[in-house]
Amino acid sequence: MRLPIHKSILIEQLLKQEDTTGSFTITIDDLGRKKFIINNEKGHKIVLRGTYHLSNLLQEVSLLPQEKGNIFLQHIIEEPVKRISRVIKDFYWTKLTRNFDKEGLLNVLEDEKMQGDFLRLYVPESDVDALAFYKNITALYKNVKVETISEDISNEDAIALNKKPGILTLAYSKENKKSVPFVVPGGRFNEMYGWDSYFIGIGLIIDDKFELAKAMIDNLEYQIIHYGKILNANRSYYLSRSQPPFFTSFIKEFYESYSNKLQVDWLQQKLTSAISEYFNVWMTKNVRLTNTQLNRYFGEGTGIPNETEPNHFDNIFKIFAEKYNISFIEFREKYKRKEIIDEDLDKYFIHDRSMRESGHDTTSRLDNCSAHLNTVDLNSLLYKYECDISYLIITYFNGVFKYNNDYLTSDVWLRKAKKRREIMLNLMWNEEESTFYDYNFVKKQQQPCISASNLYPLWANLCTQKQARKIANNQLSKLICKGGIVSTSHLEATSSSQPKRQWDFPYGWAPHQMLIWQGLNNYNMEKKSQELIYRWLWLIVKTVVNYNGLIPEKFDVNKCTHKINVEYGNVGSNFKYVPDGGFGWTNASFKLGLKLLEDSYVDNLNSLKDPDEIFVEN
Repeated sequence: MRLPIHKSILIEQLLKQEDTTGSFTITIDDLGRKKFIINNEKGHKIVLRGTYHLSNLLQEVSLLPQEKGNIFLQHIIEEPVKRISRVIKDFYWTKLTRNFDKEGLLNVLEDEKMQGDFLRLYVPESDVDALAFYKNITALYKNVKVETISEDISNEDAIALNKKPGILTLAYSKENKKSVPFVVPGGRFNEMYGWDSYFIGIGLIIDDKFELAKAMIDNLEYQIIHYGKILNANRSYYLSRSQPPFFTSFIKEFYESYSNKLQVDWLQQKLTSAISEYFNVWMTKNVRLTNTQLNRYFGEGTGIPNETEPNHFDNIFKIFAEKYNISFIEFREKYKRKEIIDEDLDKYFIHDRSMRESGHDTTSRLDNCSAHLNTVDLNSLLYKYECDISYLIITYFNGVFKYNNDYLTSDVWLRKAKKRREIMLNLMWNEEESTFYDYNFVKKQQQPCISASNLYPLWANLCTQKQARKIANNQLSKLICKGGIVSTSHLEATSSSQPKRQWDFPYGWAPHQMLIWQGLNNYNMEKKSQELIYRWLWLIVKTVVNYNGLIPEKFDVNKCTHKINVEYGNVGSNFKYVPDGGFGWTNASFKLGLKLLEDSYVDNLNSLKDPDEIFVEN
C-alpha cells in the first residue's frame, strides 16, 4: 500500500508530536502520543501505533530522495528481523561506502581528524597513474594538497608525517580510470580499517555484494604492496601499525563463494600478497616474531598515539609527573616536546601502540604489557594463515606455489602450522584451568585473563575436540551475559579508580561474537552457538525496535544497552531521523547470525522474547 507524503512537512509534524527528547529520533525515551494518522493513496486513514512503527515511518520518509513521493506501508509495519536485514543490504552498505573520486573525495577528507590548513592526500610515489588522477581531480580545491609518499618510508620519516597528517590513497583502477571504493566502519571512523574490513566483508558476501567485497580485498592488497602492511587504517599516522591478520580468510571465503566469477590468476595474485604480508610483517625477527618462535603485536613508532583524545593519558601523566615534582599538565607538554625523556614512559607507549595494533584498544588485558606478550588471538590467526595457505596451494595449485624465486609446497605450510601449534600448547595451554592464556615471553610465564580472545583457537581449528569442550565449559561459561559474549569476565574488572576500557567487562563486540559462533560450530557445539547467536541478535533487534533503528559499534551486554559511559563513547549512536549506515561489523554480525540461526528462533526475535526465558540453565 502506497502512502503519498510531503517529506519536510511530515517530518516536522512527526517530530513535533513524538520527539519529546529533542533527539531528532523517536525512541522509547520519548513521551509522545505514540500514535500517528496518515492517509493512503485512496485517502483512507491509516493509524500507526508504537515506537517501532513511528520510528520506521520517520526513517522511510527520511530515505525518500525527493520532497514529494510515496512510501510503502509494508516497510513501516515490517517485522523487525526482515526489516533490519533489508535496510542493511539495500541502504547501509551503500551509506558506508566511500571513494576517492571527484564526487566522493571531500567526503573522505573533510572530517574531525584532519588537522592544519590543508587536507592532505598521500599517494604512493610508484603509482604514477593514480598520482596523475588525483592531481587532476583536486586541481580546483585550493585547500587540498596531493603529496607522494615513499614505499620504503622509514619509521623516522613516518613519524615526521605526524606533523602534517593526511589520508593514504587506496587502489586505483587504470582500466576504469577511477578509484576503487571501500567500506568504512561508520560514524567518526571515516577510513578503511584493517580487521573491520574482514568482518564487513562477511556481511557483503552474504548480501551478494560481489563488486564491493572484491574492492575491499583489492584495497587490502594495495596496502600490502604500497604501504608494506595491512594498516590499522589508511591515515598517515597508522603507517607503523597493522591490525589482526585476516587476509587469507577473506580471500579464501570470497574466492570459494564466487569461483564461478573469478579466475585462478586472481587467487594467485592475492595469495602472493598474503604470503608477502606473512613473511614481511609478521615473521620479521625481533619486531613481531619473538625468540619463542611465536608472535606478538608491535606498534612501531614512539610517544603518544596520534589518534587519541588530548586527555586520554592524563591518569598516566599524573603518575609520572610526581616523579618530577611538577604538575601533570606541565609534564605532559614537556614530554610531548621531548624536553623530558622518560624511558619507562616510552616503554608504556610502546605497549600502548602494540595494544592498538591488536584491535583491542583498549583493554586492561594488554595494558602496559602488550609488547611482551605472545597472545592467543594473534597466534591463532597466524596458525589459520598457515593452514589457509596450505589449503589453497593443495586445492588450487596442485600442491606447489611459486613465490618470488621459490616453490612453496602445501606441506611446508602445514609444518609451519604444526610447529606453531606445538609451541602454543607448550607455552599457552593451561591444563589446570582448561584454557589458553597469553604468554609473557619476558617473564617466561602465562598471563592469565578470562577473555573472549582465549577462544580464538576454536575458530582457527587449532585445538582438539576435548580441549574445545573444556574451553567452552570452563572459559566461555564465564563470558556469557544476557546480551551475548563479553570481552573479559567481570572477574577481571579493574578498580573504580582505573579508567573504564571499552574492550573489558561489560562490553561486547561483533567480531568476538562472530568468531566464537563459528568456533563452536567447528567443534559440533551448535546448541551453545545457537544460544549465543540468539542473545546477540536479540540485543540488536531490541535496540533497533526501541531506538529508531540504531545499530551501534558495541553494547554493554550485561545491562543490554547501547548507552554506555566509556572511552570513545559508542560510535553509530548519534544521527538524525535515520541511522547513518549502522556500524560495519555490527551490521555484518546480524547478517552472519541470521544466516546461522535456526528458523525456529526468528519469531522469538521478532517478538523480542527474553533469551533467559528460552535458554534456561539446566
